[in-house]
Amino acid sequence: MLAWLLALPRSAKRIISVVIDSLFLTMSLLLSFVLTQNGDISQFQFMVLAFAVTLPLTLLIFTKLGLYRAVIRYVGQHALGAVIFGIMGSGVILALMFAVLGVHDKTNMVVVYALLALVTSGGVRLGARLLLRPNNNNHKTRVLIYGAGSSGRQLAQALINGEQYHPVMFVDDDTTLQRSTILGIPVSSPDNIAGIVKQRNIGRILLAMPSASRSRRREVLDRLEELPVPVLSIPGMSDLVNGSMRIDELQDVKIEDLLGRDPVAPKKKLLHANIKGKVVMVTGAGGSIGSELCRQIIRCEPLTLVLFELSEYALYAIEQELKSTISSEGLEINLIPVMGTVQRQSRMESVMRAFGVNTVYHAAAYKHVPLVEYNVVEGVRNNVFGTWYAAEAAIKAGVDTFVLISTDKAVRPTNVMGASKRLAELVLQALAQYQSKTRFCMVRFGNVLGSSGSVVPLFREQIRKGGPVTVTHKDIIRYFMTIPEAAQLVLQAGAMGKGGDVFVLDMGEPVRIADLARRMIHLMGLEVRDDEHPNGDIEIKYTGLRPGEKLYEELLIGNNVRQTEHSRIMAADEVYLTWPEMEHLLQRLDKACKFFAVEEIIEIIRSAPTEFYYTNATSDLVVNAACALLTAKQLNDVAKLDTVAGLTVVSSKPKQQIA
Repeated sequence: MLAWLLALPRSAKRIISVVIDSLFLTMSLLLSFVLTQNGDISQFQFMVLAFAVTLPLTLLIFTKLGLYRAVIRYVGQHALGAVIFGIMGSGVILALMFAVLGVHDKTNMVVVYALLALVTSGGVRLGARLLLRPNNNNHKTRVLIYGAGSSGRQLAQALINGEQYHPVMFVDDDTTLQRSTILGIPVSSPDNIAGIVKQRNIGRILLAMPSASRSRRREVLDRLEELPVPVLSIPGMSDLVNGSMRIDELQDVKIEDLLGRDPVAPKKKLLHANIKGKVVMVTGAGGSIGSELCRQIIRCEPLTLVLFELSEYALYAIEQELKSTISSEGLEINLIPVMGTVQRQSRMESVMRAFGVNTVYHAAAYKHVPLVEYNVVEGVRNNVFGTWYAAEAAIKAGVDTFVLISTDKAVRPTNVMGASKRLAELVLQALAQYQSKTRFCMVRFGNVLGSSGSVVPLFREQIRKGGPVTVTHKDIIRYFMTIPEAAQLVLQAGAMGKGGDVFVLDMGEPVRIADLARRMIHLMGLEVRDDEHPNGDIEIKYTGLRPGEKLYEELLIGNNVRQTEHSRIMAADEVYLTWPEMEHLLQRLDKACKFFAVEEIIEIIRSAPTEFYYTNATSDLVVNAACALLTAKQLNDVAKLDTVAGLTVVSSKPKQQIA
């Protein structure tokens, strides 16, 4: 019978609900008459007439309140509220009809009728809900929700109606909520979490704190880190508000929460200074930094945004994303996707002239340290000469402001990538002193979370696969910043430059990479396998420093640093070359690149004020392969001579240099 009822179409179920409500309302009236009138039937016919009018009006009120649209097995506060207001309305209508028909002194009957109707119509729905909803939660993962506020309650309700998680406990710092019950779920103190996890067989801890600051979330995560269960989080408040995610779409704890660093509100004046109403160009627009710059720039209302990118797919992806944002937010921005390489000055200049570019953000670069070590010539070509050509094009095209995205690896570099970025800074510093048409400045910062090559997604993937998590050195530390914050600070720093300025972003406290890996393992409910815990889940494996990598990064070359009008942006006064000196160095470097003379390239970079400390053997793959071929050929030639002369000769490997 129950299965047959559940299989009926919605229209049939609504008709049955109306019939049942009619029966219960009628029964309530009759029972109220019996309980209050002591057998007095002198006015019974008028009461029946009054009820004949009241009943259809009551059902109409129920319909208008949406009671018959509610699914009985998931009936909630809205449906019960509709019952209450509907019964109140029914009582008022019945009292009015008694007055119109001259039926007096029946207030007690009306009150009893309303109470009985509420108990029957409301009670039958609650009973049906208990009957129809499956109460077997054994197949669900038992979870604890951290946060019993509005978001926590919404999450619990969503999980109760779902099929994956069974919320068994809230914990909250608010002492007024502790020792209470919400949605039938008890609320406890965070001090009791360890005991609750063990006693209640908790399989997940869910953070329901979307509006909490990062520093507060970090405090909570510090408390949860050692517990043997995974920690998940509901989406952030912005995702919930704009509807891009539901409250029950749980996700891994964001690395920003582990850092605990709250962003500083941007200064609107600085953000808009070089962008609002102007033509802006971003090189490397499809990269991790370039694309975020574009996202931030369109919200500052430029007249035109030129996307300059070498990768066809990356250009297509960022153009489609920005088009969608511009359309959905009703922005009036001309979006120009342009393919090209920064190593062609003529292409850069023609683009800047054609669209009348006012501001350039130069984010195009090769940034991956080992790959640039393996491809020295191309790394130098792209990072040094690409910056020079872009800067010369900007001067000739009359660009007002040119901002270079630099890196902390440019400070006392130990790898070619960092050295090439320091040379790029020197190029702009020299040009800034040599001419006054274009204002050059550079912004230097450390690692950004989620960028190409970031360790965070790598660690997360390694943990999901069962490890090991690979860390280059147990003592290696790095600065971290989120991509949106870095892009926002870059835009503000660019507005403060006067010419040749080196801006350094405040990256907060450095993070030990091994500690970061350990925390990520713990927060995914796993244990690190080491000498103290041989039965742990995930091993942290130290692979050794890669070519050109150092244990820690710096942001400043000297001590000449001054504060700017933004609390997280500093300006540094650093050594530079005059333009004639810089131009001569670039000509020598260009010649060395043409002949793939890697060792000479290294020496030229060392001769500049880069403080380049390079102790590695040449890692360039092409050079090493060519040297191997040359060595093999020489040994083969020697072997032939030995055979002819009947002599034994010992040969040594020639110096790794191609000319």
